Amino acid sequence: MQKKPPEIVAAVDLGSNSFHMIVCSLNNGKLITLDQLKEMVRLASGLDKNNVLDAATQQRALACLERFGQRIRNFPPESVRIVGTNTLRAAKNAQQFLVKAEQALNHPIHIISGIEEARLIYQGVAFSLAAQGNLRLVMDIGGGSTEYIIGSGETPHNKESLHMGCVSVSNWFFPDGKLSKEAFTKAVLFAQQQLEPLETKFERGNWDEAIGASGSLRSIARVLELKNWSNNGITRAGLDLLVSHLNQCTHINELNLPELDTERLPVFPGGLAIAYATFKSLNIDQMTLSDGALREGLIQDLLGRIYDQDIRAATTQLIAERYHTDQRHAARIKQTVHYILENATTQMAFASDEDCRQFIDWAADLHEIGQDIAHSQYHKHSAYIIENGDLAGFSKQDQILLATIIRSHRRKFSFSRFLNLPAPWNQCAPYITLILRLAVLLRRNRHDDDLPAFKISLSKSKMVLAFPKDWLAQSPLTYTDLTQEADYLRDEGFTLMFS
Repeated sequence: MQKKPPEIVAAVDLGSNSFHMIVCSLNNGKLITLDQLKEMVRLASGLDKNNVLDAATQQRALACLERFGQRIRNFPPESVRIVGTNTLRAAKNAQQFLVKAEQALNHPIHIISGIEEARLIYQGVAFSLAAQGNLRLVMDIGGGSTEYIIGSGETPHNKESLHMGCVSVSNWFFPDGKLSKEAFTKAVLFAQQQLEPLETKFERGNWDEAIGASGSLRSIARVLELKNWSNNGITRAGLDLLVSHLNQCTHINELNLPELDTERLPVFPGGLAIAYATFKSLNIDQMTLSDGALREGLIQDLLGRIYDQDIRAATTQLIAERYHTDQRHAARIKQTVHYILENATTQMAFASDEDCRQFIDWAADLHEIGQDIAHSQYHKHSAYIIENGDLAGFSKQDQILLATIIRSHRRKFSFSRFLNLPAPWNQCAPYITLILRLAVLLRRNRHDDDLPAFKISLSKSKMVLAFPKDWLAQSPLTYTDLTQEADYLRDEGFTLMFS
């Protein structure tokens, strides 16, 4: 029976400068915004020189999340997506913070890569603008990173994420709000240096219009328009005037920009330096602004999952094709996995969990991609690619989970390998993997012949298989493989019995 879509959905973006939340009603696939919350937490300011997030910043962030949590705490799990970006990618103690943050929100938080952030930003911008065939350059200045994307319609073609943002650049070049022409020149040169490798890919000849998608760029546009230095978004001439004004000041308090939100003021110089460097390096004359950004992209991505258009499934297919996997064999394994899940006698909840089924299917599709590198130890190569690649739609936690399953699908098995996965995966992923191992083993001959109907029972410490009479006697290779598998599992205190 098809599951009824949730009536209300929410997305939360734990950015390096601001935390954003959007809540929408969902009616026949149509979205109506009910709530938008934003708090300037400046998470990136709490990172010390060793990339440790300090206690005061954590407390400020958790207080914000308690307020957000009051709004979404009781939402069904499938109706909420929450992501962390650059600062939580960088912080060495991010995991300790995430445990407390997830308690405040009562929902899991997924850390996404810079490239995945860029993809989601583009989705949010595309959703908020009228569809057209133009090539768009989309730029988003965050607190700790800046994303650049060229795309058309709903499709991003080129995506990049640079490790510079309005908070980090302001902290590095304008400490305590001090301003000088020399400091601004250094900040612009720093940003241009980061942009230099991207210039040929993102310069003016490669797109038709430039669109800004962040609070920093919207603030710059607001200042320019209210000063009459620009009449449509951000222009190069307007930026020149604003930079000239800033370079006459010695402190941010002298800027005298009533158009600017006071909370934005401490990080405004860093954002302006990045924008100015981008206009110069990429030869931009004008940039219009979009209301859509990462949180709107998250909502669109969530709708894809709700309506069976999960981008992760398409990504899995693309990777399988790229690494020349035997897709007929993957289909055999998935068919066997589904048989096991549907026929196993077990009290374990994962057997009917849709997320578990998705991940075991993706693991079956991708478990052999490492063979395109080398056959020996191919499961390790496969896991490395999955954990370290840019996989559209997958969070870092998703990739680590999938890589762990694939790494463990053959040879020695270790329950300890799963201990650091987030709940509930630390409990159920070992058993998903055991089922995948069994399916791979039973399909080792790579034939299309149907397997006989067999019985299986599964508990926390034991798996029992019962095949039709004499089938194992007529399948000596399978018998030998099952004996070897029983030895591998016995070393971990798990019993495999078969007859």
